[in-house]
Amino acid sequence: MNKDQINGKLQDIGGKIQEEAGKLVGSEEQQAKGLKNQVEGKTQEKMGDLKEKIHDATK
Repeated sequence: MNKDQINGKLQDIGGKIQEEAGKLVGSEEQQAKGLKNQVEGKTQEKMGDLKEKIHDATK
């Protein structure tokens, strides 16, 4: 695993928590921010996956 994969996964999980917290308190803004963080985290994680594949292919 590389740094992008780890950080992306953490941001995705944090976004899920933020979204659920927003639902609990009735804050659509927090829900939206949570969803945004999930998308950003998944994107970063996929970038990490791609970097890993490139690294493995060049060995």
